[in-house]
Amino acid sequence: MSEVRGEQRVVSVPEGLSGERVDSAMARMFGLSRTRAAALIADGQVHLDGELAGKSDRVQAGSMLEATLPGVADPLTVEPELVAGIRIIYDDDSIVVLDKPVGIAVHASPGWSGPTVVGHLAAAGFRIATSGAPERQGIVQRLDVGTSGVMVICKGERAYSVLKNAFRQRTVDKVYHAMVQGHPDPLSGTIDAPIGRHPKADYKFAVMADGRHSVTHYETLEAHRFASLLEVHLETGRTHQIRVHMSALKHPCVADLTYGADPTLARRVGLERQWLHAVRLGFEHPDSGEHVEFESPYPADLAHALEVIRDAH
Repeated sequence: MSEVRGEQRVVSVPEGLSGERVDSAMARMFGLSRTRAAALIADGQVHLDGELAGKSDRVQAGSMLEATLPGVADPLTVEPELVAGIRIIYDDDSIVVLDKPVGIAVHASPGWSGPTVVGHLAAAGFRIATSGAPERQGIVQRLDVGTSGVMVICKGERAYSVLKNAFRQRTVDKVYHAMVQGHPDPLSGTIDAPIGRHPKADYKFAVMADGRHSVTHYETLEAHRFASLLEVHLETGRTHQIRVHMSALKHPCVADLTYGADPTLARRVGLERQWLHAVRLGFEHPDSGEHVEFESPYPADLAHALEVIRDAH
């Protein structure tokens, strides 16, 4: 994807990222890969408290991080690029269901120059529906760059219309597993709290009185000394919804430093992203009308972190 003059971003480092390396902090705050963040630092595009940053420099809470993020010359143009790790779970004339790894965006957007699911499918020869905004044609759902798991993309126009409506009508069963700090009380429940953009940080969201209606159902599957494994069903689909709601309960996803997770526990379990995975997706097939369900196993980093939590005494 060709780049244009970049977007200037200045942010104050949140307390949860204090002590992190600059490249790691950038990756978390700006949705970049660590490799991309390091490249921008090496290119002299990043300043920490007014000084040129080195990738191994450490940030402190309250420090001002200034970065010139790459723009996108034409966000409507998909750059075909095969992405290692994307696994096709199911494919027919109407839909393609895939397992998205961490660190990959679903579609192109200003400020993101990393790999995308749409770019991979284009390079792999898939024909995608042309319905929807040009840069996200065929997209009826999204997963955060830092969230892995199962998702569906539409290949046909009718499939796009039917599934888009199913997501809108909340008839799609979206199931996530999340490892959260501590033990939610009650162990199972529903969080009904509106979500809006954070008033002081444009890269994250928060429970806001004037936010959009957001409902999350959760159930504790395993309770361990430091953390609990939850099964989460999303009734609505707001950006960062599970992360925001669990943080609001004071039980943030393990290693989700953006939303208040303990960095010491993140290091202990070896994670550089939130413990959150889209494990199951169920819906009526847009052609046959039959209920179909697809699953994604835990990726290696989350499986390892879970074992560390299980073994902790």
